[in-house]
Amino acid sequence: MLALAAMLVASGASAFCGFYVARADATLFNDRSEVILVRDGRRTIITMSNDFNGNVKDFAMVVPVPTVLKEGDIRIVERRVFSALDAYSSPRLVEYWDENPCQRWRYAEEMTLSDVATSTGSARERVPAMKEAKDYGVTIEATYQVGEYDILILGAKESNGLKQWLIDNGYKVPATAHEVLDPYIKSGLKFFVVKVDLSRMQQSGFEFLRPIQVSFESDKFMLPIRLGMANSKGVQDMIVYAFTRTGRVECVNYRTVKVPSDRNVPLFVQPKFGAFYKDLFNRAWKREGRNAVALEYAWNVTPSFNGMKCDPCVGPPPMPREFAEAGVDWANNGGGQVFFTRLHVRYGRDKFPQDLAFQVTPNTEHFQARYILTHPATGDL
Repeated sequence: MLALAAMLVASGASAFCGFYVARADATLFNDRSEVILVRDGRRTIITMSNDFNGNVKDFAMVVPVPTVLKEGDIRIVERRVFSALDAYSSPRLVEYWDENPCQRWRYAEEMTLSDVATSTGSARERVPAMKEAKDYGVTIEATYQVGEYDILILGAKESNGLKQWLIDNGYKVPATAHEVLDPYIKSGLKFFVVKVDLSRMQQSGFEFLRPIQVSFESDKFMLPIRLGMANSKGVQDMIVYAFTRTGRVECVNYRTVKVPSDRNVPLFVQPKFGAFYKDLFNRAWKREGRNAVALEYAWNVTPSFNGMKCDPCVGPPPMPREFAEAGVDWANNGGGQVFFTRLHVRYGRDKFPQDLAFQVTPNTEHFQARYILTHPATGDL
């Protein structure tokens, strides 16, 4: 995958909007994640990439959701959709050559970040039969089997009960789990708990866990990041690929700032572009006080839009299949424009005490993280 976040942090496990609860003595940390976020009216569609590392026999993932999801609200998508969106919206390096008046001018060539290999672990065995939930103030609202995943929708009355229920069902829960669970329980949210059925995964022929997509109706447009901090070693990175019908997605409870862009850079940056952008982002993040959400790309990518969708383009534009898998269901039937926003947030417990709250804006200004190399003219002048 062209996962920019993988270049910015050490490898580890990622829990995106939730946290992992590992079987006894397993150690899991989440350092980076990718999420596709689609907002259409009151409907939100979230697609979560399941990357994790760790020597575990089984794992579960806990994500807060605003309502009891129906089976039709949950589906599995292919990992390639993340690769396609990342490749198209990544920060880009463009090269130009000064014109030699005695020779034919060479056209600009474009580069993007190098491929980043990512490894993904897998679960091996089923979780033992679960203990009765009623003694813990935990209610099993629904159970589903979707693809290789076993899914529970849980309700809980208090955080210690939910934490103890997870522990008594064979999981080592992060020590700070009750602190981050409690606000969600008080807000009346449900908990989306995902496990892997290894036998179904092997029968399907898939080597890696596939992303999970959920959809629901809610007045709130947000991403729950506090649970993901429960088993993080410190700060972590999240890339959000957001789609709307109108304009940019921006954060409302933290500042949304553009990364430094359209800068001329020295020629020696060319073979070190990944390291260059890592340092650039890190310096910008510190300068903004470590508590801002960074804008890396914003563009009208409507399939019928005849204008440029990037400048320069570093990959093919999203195709109808990618739009459909991402949940942008109006893109391929003439239902209006598709505006694509890429946000990069590096967050930790001290600087991001709240979940990310978003709004859809009418802002359709185009933006991209773009860096320019200019080669001097050579040859017989």
